[in-house]
Amino acid sequence: MVVTKNTIIGDILDADATVAPYFLEIGMHCLGCPASRGESIEDACMVHGTDADALVEKLNAHFAGADKE
Repeated sequence: MVVTKNTIIGDILDADATVAPYFLEIGMHCLGCPASRGESIEDACMVHGTDADALVEKLNAHFAGADKE
């Protein structure tokens, strides 16, 4: 999976639920909420005052590593 700032959080969690800690560590504790699962990375980061590019980079590194296993 390749993540962009426009990728929907629910799609990311459906692809690999083990990425939840990446969201939790930046204050996104509402991952089970239907509204938050429908948000893009960019929208969620804007609401939580965090860097969307940094989260995208971290998620893509995770998925790149997961693909090699």
